[in-house]
Amino acid sequence: MKTEIKGGDAFAYVDMALAPGEKVIAEADAMSSMAADLDMRARFNGGFFVALMRRFLVGETVFVNHFSNNTQGERRLTLVQPTPGGVRCLELNNETFYLQPGAFLACTGNVKLGVKFAGFVSWIAREGLFRIVVSGTGKVWYGAYGALLEREIDGEYIVDTSHLVGYTPGIVLRLQLAGGIFSSVLGGEGLVTRVVGKGRIVIQTRSLSGLASWINPKLH
Repeated sequence: MKTEIKGGDAFAYVDMALAPGEKVIAEADAMSSMAADLDMRARFNGGFFVALMRRFLVGETVFVNHFSNNTQGERRLTLVQPTPGGVRCLELNNETFYLQPGAFLACTGNVKLGVKFAGFVSWIAREGLFRIVVSGTGKVWYGAYGALLEREIDGEYIVDTSHLVGYTPGIVLRLQLAGGIFSSVLGGEGLVTRVVGKGRIVIQTRSLSGLASWINPKLH
């Protein structure tokens, strides 16, 4: 499978070339264009019960689309995410990674999709009460609103609420004020997420809640 992420951090998309016999699983409505003779089938997102959990606990779609190349030649497929922003490819080697709701875009067929309780700290931090779990061996494409930044953490790091996109299982989330009460309120930061442990995190440079807060006063 040949894949390339194009469009920059503002309008990223994944350009794929599927060889004969190859398959990719994508979130519903992620396909923007495809070869006419590629096979597309809608299936439950990680199985029936997992699909229901992803729908009602994480807000993901019940179904995902399976794109298969059953021809004798290479066929192209283009995938996009619903919000403007960056897309990254994660290569798992018998590993697990956590994604915030809405971040998953696509994966190769041997990657397992699941849902796991993220904790009330994650919920208060506007990262979701439940998180998406991708595990196994294969490629995962994910994205978010804004550019995506990776950080290797060994100790503690501060991330503003609703900016954490994904993290490895060795990371623990804690909630705190950005500074003292006076500085946190007047400085506009309020609560922040303290990520603790050793592993990798992915941060988005923009947040939809921040965009909504900026737009709403201008609508009155």
